[in-house]
Formats: sequence, structure tokens, C-alpha cells
Amino acid sequence: MTASLEGSQHVRTTYESAGVSVEEGNRAVELMKASIARATRPEVVGGIGGFAGLFDLTPYTRLRKPLLASSTDGVGTKVDVARRMGVHDTIGIDLVAMVLDDLVVCGAEPLFMTDYIATGKVYPEKIAAIVSGIAEGCRLAGAALVGGETAEHPGLLEPDEYDVAGAGTGIVDADDVLGAERVRPGDALIAMASSGLHSNGYSLARHVFFTIAGWDVDHDVDGLGRTVGEELLEPTRIYSLDCLALARSHREQLHALSHITGGGLAENLSRVIPAHLAATIDRTTWTPLPVFALMGELGGVMRDDLESTFNQGIGMIAVVDPSVADESVRLLVERGIPAWVCGEVRTASEGPTVTLVGDHPG
Repeated sequence: MTASLEGSQHVRTTYESAGVSVEEGNRAVELMKASIARATRPEVVGGIGGFAGLFDLTPYTRLRKPLLASSTDGVGTKVDVARRMGVHDTIGIDLVAMVLDDLVVCGAEPLFMTDYIATGKVYPEKIAAIVSGIAEGCRLAGAALVGGETAEHPGLLEPDEYDVAGAGTGIVDADDVLGAERVRPGDALIAMASSGLHSNGYSLARHVFFTIAGWDVDHDVDGLGRTVGEELLEPTRIYSLDCLALARSHREQLHALSHITGGGLAENLSRVIPAHLAATIDRTTWTPLPVFALMGELGGVMRDDLESTFNQGIGMIAVVDPSVADESVRLLVERGIPAWVCGEVRTASEGPTVTLVGDHPG
């Protein structure tokens, strides 16, 4: 049996009636142009609106063996906090941090980035706010935002739902690549303070605050000095330019960098420690931000679980020759990054690659 088409021949179906507004998408592009214009570099060729972004690599022909570095990431369920707060102009900073700070750990200079936003319905002002954050993040990282895509997915996402992702490209000379092969026994570990949870572990954080505690984003917390939402939405600190400054200052003595993201301190640091070595992180050298202890208390989250999920107050670790440890700390502090020696590299023995010892002050 075939379905009858009688009565349907006079019904006009359009893309907009299916839930996608091309007009609103175009208006979003117009609103974001000013933000994108601030996130550029001299090497960018042309502007937005083409099918691809162009970047002139001529200035980098001076490198002996130039290597391109690439990374892609998102911000996970932190977007739910932005949605609950109705604040969308900082989540893009988180996106840039997650993508471009992954590039800089190999010594690469971030060059440019593209973004992808999927949403149930395009609200031009919201999309423009998201992109303004991405553009600001690129500016903070010294990179250009050369393109992106906004996709409307009615029926798959609710009208107020969205997700963001991005991809970045950087460049580094082969002689300057940082990594495990450069790490030596006795190297010092330099901690760079995080600004908060950054963009990892939000499924657990949201479960603790919103489900177990039953709080909403507007709940004021004395121990935090602000609301839960404000704490959770704190933008991820971007370290790209600071790490590059450290690399320029100590080209031979900076051996590796570790971006502390999902998996916490031990898992991420172990990625840059060679098999014949091990590292020790001394908890007595810093006090984690109050939000980490609060999650432990409210949710009954044990220290092992906190340390394997969150950054615990350290967003990046530099592995340097001990002769430049103090100077490295001074350089970072002068650039506005709280930093300190948090441990050392040693010859491996039986046990894990990275060990955390001692107890945090207080």
C-alpha cells in the first residue's frame, strides 16, 4: 500500500520550516566579524567568508626543519554550566586553551585555529558571544582565528543546547621539539597555577554540586567567595605565550612541558617522562584552590579520585634543568603566572612513573 499524497501537494516546505534559518546564520556571521578581526596575525591571507582559511608560511622558511603540529579538542560538559548561567562569552577561551596549550607542550608556536559550533537553534547573539570568546582566547595565545562553522541541528539538540570544538595548527623547528627524550635525572618540575577546574572533570563536578548537593549555579558559597556557577565557569588559563617565553629564554634547559588536563597530574606528567626515569610531585609545595576540597567534602570524593580527575591547582608543568629552576619561576611570575618548584625527576625504581608525596598545607 502506498501513502496518499492528496492534500500535501499545496503544502510548501522550506529549510526554515524544518528548523534551520539561513538568515539567522548569516546574521550571526555579521555579529562575530568584529571579534574575529581582533584575532589575527600578519600571516593571515584574506578574511572570513571563504571556504578555507589561508596562512602564509613564508616567514618560517628560515627554520632548518619546520614541523607542523596539530591538535583538536572541545570543552566537554562545561558548556552545560554556560547554558545554565546564560553566559556564553567565556567558553571559547576554554576551547582555545584546550587546543592550543596542547600544541605548545611540544615547543610549537600556535599559528591559527578553526572552530565548530553545533546548536539546536541559531540565536545570532549567542553564537556571536561564543565566537567572541574563541577570538579572545586566540588573541591571548598569539594565534589567529582563520575560520569556523556553525551548524544548526534541530531535532538532535534542543534549541538552547550547543557544543563547541576546535582544531589548531602550530609550527616548531625539529631541533626545538620538547619531549621525554630531553628529560634528565635531577630535572626540576616547575608548576604553573591553574585558574580553577579549567575544562576537565565537569561530569563529576556537576554531579557533586547539582545532583548530590542540590545546588544551582546561583548558589552562593562562602568558601568560594562567589556562586557555584561563577566558580565553575572561570575560564581556563592560557599558557601558550608564557611557555614560548620560557622556551626562548632557556632553549637548551627547557626539556618538556605537560598540560594538566583530563587524568590529572600523574597521568599527564607521565606522558613526558621516559621509561628509565620517574618523577615526584611534592604536595607540600602548594595548597589547591578551595573548590577541589569542597568537591571532596560535598561529594565524598576521595583524594585519589580528585587527583586522577582534576588539575588540583596546577595547569601546566615545565621540566627544566635544575640550574635554571629559580630563574624559570621568576620569569613566569613576572609574566603574571604564579609558579613554583613542585618536584623533581629521578632515576626510575619499582613503582609508578609519577608519584605524589606529602600532604597539602592546611
